[in-house]
This record gives sequence, C-alpha cells and structure tokens, in this order.
Amino acid sequence: MAIRVLLADDQALLRSAFRVLVDSEPDMEVVGEASDGAEAVRLAKERGADVVLMDIRMPGTDGLAATRMISADPALAHVRVVILTTFEVDDYVVQSLRAGASGFLGKGSEPDELLSAIRVAAGGEALLSPAATKGLIARFLAQGDGADDDRDPARAERLDALTGREREVLVQVAGGHSNDEIAERLEVSPLTVKTHVNRAMSKLGARDRAQLVVIAYESGLVRPRVE
Repeated sequence: MAIRVLLADDQALLRSAFRVLVDSEPDMEVVGEASDGAEAVRLAKERGADVVLMDIRMPGTDGLAATRMISADPALAHVRVVILTTFEVDDYVVQSLRAGASGFLGKGSEPDELLSAIRVAAGGEALLSPAATKGLIARFLAQGDGADDDRDPARAERLDALTGREREVLVQVAGGHSNDEIAERLEVSPLTVKTHVNRAMSKLGARDRAQLVVIAYESGLVRPRVE
C-alpha cells in the first residue's frame, strides 16, 4: 500500500515541487493539496491521507491550528503531521509537537530527507531533522514567556502509571535514541523496547514517539541540558 500524502502550503510553487518529488517514489502518492489549514483538515479526512506535510504559516487557519484539529479528531487518529518550516529555530515548532505533530523539517532539507521524513512519520516514529537538535526542543520546552501555562500538571502524575522499565525507556526515547540503540543500552531486545514504548504511549495518551518526548520534558522526567 502506498503512503497517501497530503500537501498543505499556501505557495503553489512549493506544492508543485513537493508533488513531483513525492509522486516519483513507488511507495507513496500525493492525494491532495491544500492552501490553508482548514482545507488541509477537510482533505485529510476526505482523501484518507496517511501523512500531511503541513506549513506552519498559512493565511486563515494556520498549520498549528490545523494540527490541533487533526490531533483532536478521532476519525483522523491514524494521520501523522510533519511540520514544514522555513526557520527551524522557532517557538512554533514545539507548539506544533504539543499540538500533535509527529515532527518537523526545514524547507531547505534535501529531497532524500523529506522522503525519509514521510516514511518515518507513516511508520509512527518521531521525526526531528538533523538541524533540529534535541537541545533546541529542550530549550523551548524549558523557557519561560508563559510557555509553562500550556503545560498539563497531570502529566507528572500520569507517570506513576509507568513501570520502572517503562520510565527508563521513556528517558531514552526523550534522548532521541532509536529502539535498537535503547536495546543495546538497556541490554534487552529491540522487540522488548518496542513493547515498552507502545505501553508507555498507551498509558500517557501519546500519539507517537514525538509526543512521548514532549511529555518526558513537560512532566520533569527529563531535564534540559544547560550547555
């Protein structure tokens, strides 16, 4: 089955370029184009999209609001959103992760990175582009300017539902490590790690690994490093 991709960007030229790139791959196809967030949400449902490449800044309903709408709609629970942004050092990036995006990628990324992003997101993994370091996310999650007002204090309590091993795995996930890397660090099998990750996601109400990263920081389980 081909990965069904929806393109959401207010610039027609960029959408055309993305369409040519995506449609050139045998395992994916573009099923629609949207010029604003509201249209993206509608088309995601109508066209059965698996992944939405979502621009943050669009007229009307922007990408952040659209991502929240997709994340909140049970009928779109399978849809993964990859945020496309011109400036990766951007407070909207973390707001997007909180809203339910699976990750983000700079518009200046290489074609192979974009295609890989679609496959990673479709597979339910968290996506962070090479330039978007873990330190960047930690810095935005930890900064002030009213950001703490958005945090869910109940998340720290929900961590009590995790087993000791699930907490260990969550810390490793927040560190950006893959299942194979975590398995090697904890001396268990990758399948065991995957089981712990899935259980943690279920207990914490996380859509994917990107949401686990956000919860780990917001709950205080993982502290940002001060360089």
